[in-house]
Amino acid sequence: MTQLVRPALTSRPLYEEVAEHLRQRIFSRQLAPGAWVDESIITAELGISRTPLREAIKVLATEGLMTMQPRRGAYVTDVSEQDLREVFELLALLESDAASVVAAQNNAQTLLALDALHTQLLTAKDDHEAFFTLNEQFHAELLKAAGNRWRQQTVADLRKVMKLNRHHSLFKTGRVEESIKEHSAIMAALRCGDAPKTALAMRHHMLQGLEAASLN
Repeated sequence: MTQLVRPALTSRPLYEEVAEHLRQRIFSRQLAPGAWVDESIITAELGISRTPLREAIKVLATEGLMTMQPRRGAYVTDVSEQDLREVFELLALLESDAASVVAAQNNAQTLLALDALHTQLLTAKDDHEAFFTLNEQFHAELLKAAGNRWRQQTVADLRKVMKLNRHHSLFKTGRVEESIKEHSAIMAALRCGDAPKTALAMRHHMLQGLEAASLN
């Protein structure tokens, strides 16, 4: 029984903690794509009522991680080929635009932070989980530097959906090495302060990610 453990002093509503717990179970495949949510089992496991669970499910449905059906409950979203294509195409647009903004800023502190993360990526190429985490941090740092909280939030939600399929792309032969080369091209363009070239490098990186994430 994995009862939900709450810190003694927490300002977060219970449903948000339940949502995060379920989110991590989805990302770790403890709740597999297509799996139905058995409310009675989960409420018993976490020691909660159905109300915070249902509120948490609504949050995850908004993020695209769960799908709700009237009178049937909710299930973990099973990402289709079309879903992936639409997510990656939007990410390519949003993140390439953010990359061009950062290149135009040519901020030394931002470049140092991105360069440090890029260096860590190079050393984590044999640890796929560490590589994935560092890759997320790199993209998040770039988006933060570019500003625009609406873009940051939209990308964060899209990346949650993308993570439903992350193992398909992570373990494809040669994908980590290709990703490192693509990141190197992004960093080279950033260091030159070349906004158009940086945007193109980021767009190429995201579209290569789409090809690697293909379900076929």
